[in-house]
Amino acid sequence: MTTATLASLVNHQVRLAARPVGLPTAQNWQFTEEAVAEPADGEVLVQVLALSLDPAMRGWMNEGKSYIPPVELGAVMRAGGIGRVIASRNPAFTVGDVVSGTPGVQDYWRVSAEGAQRGGLVKIDLRLGTVTQWLNVLGMPGMTGYFGLMDVGQPKAGETVLVSGAAGAVGQTVGQLAKVKGCRVVGIAGGQAKCDWVVKELGFDACIDYKARAPEGVQRWDAVREGLKQHCPKGVDIYFDNVGGDILDAALARINRKARIVICGAISQYNNTGAMQGPKNYMSLLVNRARMEGMVVFDYADRYHLAVAEMAGYLKDGRMKSKEDVVEGGVRAFPDTLLKLFNGENFGKLVLKLAD
Repeated sequence: MTTATLASLVNHQVRLAARPVGLPTAQNWQFTEEAVAEPADGEVLVQVLALSLDPAMRGWMNEGKSYIPPVELGAVMRAGGIGRVIASRNPAFTVGDVVSGTPGVQDYWRVSAEGAQRGGLVKIDLRLGTVTQWLNVLGMPGMTGYFGLMDVGQPKAGETVLVSGAAGAVGQTVGQLAKVKGCRVVGIAGGQAKCDWVVKELGFDACIDYKARAPEGVQRWDAVREGLKQHCPKGVDIYFDNVGGDILDAALARINRKARIVICGAISQYNNTGAMQGPKNYMSLLVNRARMEGMVVFDYADRYHLAVAEMAGYLKDGRMKSKEDVVEGGVRAFPDTLLKLFNGENFGKLVLKLAD
């Protein structure tokens, strides 16, 4: 791309204007524009094709200590994504390379020499999967599901694996992978359509609809507990938790001796304006000599390539599927699209498409 062509490009961005209290609103975002600068020595210029929208983004907006620094006020909102190199002064990348990284919510991303060198920009092979699959099963959600299940959960054939958020990005990977490893798999999802898809398309053994109308006089969460009794009659050996709250408590009441609870996320709690609800049934860990362990996917970065190779094989031979909910509309659509995660509207991995 010529210097003149680059100079004609405009980079549209979404910046964090204020830290949310509860659900993010329009007041939390600022839309900005800036010229696209030609890369300097060692730099790479990437056109962003698609962004990964994940529940973890809500935590990144909060101030305070976490596994990753918060997004600074006034900064481009952090987001993982896939892009195409349109200009490069870095010998490791050429124009046309398709790459993965953390471009943020913007149309163009200029990657520094240091960022490219320390692994912030990685070439991807579209022969292994599509752009959206590289944001799902082959991307961060897939890596989360793989290492959370295999390293923390340590599944054994014949065990019962329970997965909340089963129709979401991480949940669909966990459940399918557990089936490949010979486990009985029960999901929890919101809505009959999602539950049917999880069972009929992904091959789960059963799925509990947490949104189902409970019998008269029965609380919704009691209905979830009844579903666990029905579909996990021999208890739960591994619970992969993506939601926290009442569902975590219901799962803890059904665990077996030496069970493993993988704490991946707590989407039911992210927008609380008060204190986050902790597990009430935690003494079940003592009674059952069980283990509850949190996991953060970045800890496994040096092994991503091994998980990608394994799961790309499962995609190719049909043992795994990868469903994405792709929304178009560019960066302007980001604020409204992000909210789909927190009201259960997305069906599969939520992706915001920016360009072809």
